[in-house]
Amino acid sequence: MKILTLGNELLRERAATVADVDESIRRLADDMIVTMHEDDGVGLAAPQVGVLKRLFVCHVRGDVPRVFVNPEIIGTSQEQVRYEEGCLSIPGVYADVLRPESIQVQAIDENGKAFKLAAEGMLARVIQHEMDHLKGVLFIDHLEERKRRRLLKLYEKRWRG
Repeated sequence: MKILTLGNELLRERAATVADVDESIRRLADDMIVTMHEDDGVGLAAPQVGVLKRLFVCHVRGDVPRVFVNPEIIGTSQEQVRYEEGCLSIPGVYADVLRPESIQVQAIDENGKAFKLAAEGMLARVIQHEMDHLKGVLFIDHLEERKRRRLLKLYEKRWRG
């Protein structure tokens, strides 16, 4: 699968609810996991591969690959932490982002089964990052304006210049 990069309008669109977890959704999730692994990522949202559906996959070290269909964050911790993030759709750009340390999320898995998950640390961060993609939000949108502009100039110079 081809991962869309910064500048593609689809990355700024809101993803639509998945009506039914069927074979096409399972195949999409499987293909996304393969693509994520091939590109050394820890998460990948459907909009990043040009599919405007509320679905993402993730696989953080020490955990199993996970599929989230129609996810919703239902709780967050008061404690927030900064951690360096990157994105397969903005290759070569990294910045510290402040996010809640832990979250509770509910979603549907690749078999159509609803689940709830309490996540902390890296898994919580990846889930929040991927949830942003479903709303058309990129991690650079969480940065203060001056830093975002500086990183975008570096990105443009590296990839487009």
